[in-house]
Amino acid sequence: MDEVLKRQESGELRRRLRGRDLVGFGVGIIIGTGIFTLAGVEAKNHAGPAVTLSFVIGAIVAGLAALCYAELASSVPTAGSAYTYAFATLGEVFAWIIGWDLLLEFALGAAVVSRGWSGYLANLLGLPPELFGEEAVVNVGAVLIIGVLTAVAVAGIRQSSRVTNALVVVKVAVCVLVIAVGAFFVRTANLTPFVPPARPAEEGADALHQPVVQAALGLEQSVYGIAGVLTAAAVVFFAYTGFEALANLGEETRAPHRDLRVGILGALGVCALLYIAVSLVLTGMIPFVNIDEGAPLAHAFASVGMHWVGALIALGAVTGLTSVMMVELVTIGRIGYAMGRDGLLPRALGRVHPRWGTPHRVTIGGAVLIAALAAFVPISELADMVSIGALSAMIIVAVAVPVLRRTRPDLRRPFRVPFSPVLPVAAALACLYLMLNLDVLTWLRFAAWLALGLLIYLGYGRRHSRLAEREPVA
Repeated sequence: MDEVLKRQESGELRRRLRGRDLVGFGVGIIIGTGIFTLAGVEAKNHAGPAVTLSFVIGAIVAGLAALCYAELASSVPTAGSAYTYAFATLGEVFAWIIGWDLLLEFALGAAVVSRGWSGYLANLLGLPPELFGEEAVVNVGAVLIIGVLTAVAVAGIRQSSRVTNALVVVKVAVCVLVIAVGAFFVRTANLTPFVPPARPAEEGADALHQPVVQAALGLEQSVYGIAGVLTAAAVVFFAYTGFEALANLGEETRAPHRDLRVGILGALGVCALLYIAVSLVLTGMIPFVNIDEGAPLAHAFASVGMHWVGALIALGAVTGLTSVMMVELVTIGRIGYAMGRDGLLPRALGRVHPRWGTPHRVTIGGAVLIAALAAFVPISELADMVSIGALSAMIIVAVAVPVLRRTRPDLRRPFRVPFSPVLPVAAALACLYLMLNLDVLTWLRFAAWLALGLLIYLGYGRRHSRLAEREPVA
């Protein structure tokens, strides 16, 4: 633990960010897929108008986890986020698992968003779908945007912050426009019943796509109802996962003890209000069974004759998804930097560029992987893994809070989670329950990824880590 605190004072990364920059980064990565895509998809497929409740549930669980993040981020303000917290409290093996998990979450998240960005751009500018759409053999648009944003991310954290903040202004303005204009077209009949009655899934539905909790209890596979609301909550939780990316910027924040908690909780609160309001307007404008999954908001406004608003929404989607990708690329660089610095990944990955002050090697390496995924793998096969990665990371963080209080009661904690250990335990259990509402196939893929990570750890990380330098490996 003491070594972790010493490393954060080494000055290897440059402290340039303020609290308002962190809020901008947080809103930049949180607002995007949730508003422009997931709200409509989950309303149509699982929750109906009650997708609003799904976003409320997701916000509550994310808020509980955010409190835990805020305490650890203010106490251990280093690059690496949950990875570093696990290293400091639960040991190297848990640190590796969570670091490997976070790399998966942000890489897949960036790949998903880049393909969505490509599709929205094609819709906005009339570009050929065989190069920019989901049917493209090679999604050129997704690869190009990852390349451009990687160059910005490598050039410096301050440049990344400026680009992200500019994009945030545009997409928040679009969200406010959606709420303000769409409210006039809300019809009470579209919101009734608010929670559609549960009904059996279509005959022949794939059992691998049944929620784990239903499969474990031997329940008939169903959609809508309370079970549908919870399934939607587990999926839309992906839309809130950006706040933990801020904890990776602790070593680049001017006053981390103050600014980290302001950035994390402030960004989450702003985004939760926007998600809830937009999802309520969307499902009030159009019957949920008629929602278009590709462009839910644009289609809703077109259905009431407001085509000009639909065009602005497409523009907001392009800018919104751009900022999400930017922050995810920055986050991947910081997690890889921390793991390389600790020897769990090759040490060369833990070096920063002498001029730009950024972990350029791991950022570029991660971008190459993201571009390959985005070029060839459809969104439907990428998106399912993101929420389970985020939720598992948050369980580790929640557990780390009471553990660190017990092992290091002397540690300065500018922000303390109230009612510990009750609230951290509640956060961990809530995250686990949402994970159980994800489907069986997602769990199988997640288990395969963790198995691969453990093989890499046993073959390389365990023998090259900082702990291995001090203690002989059996």
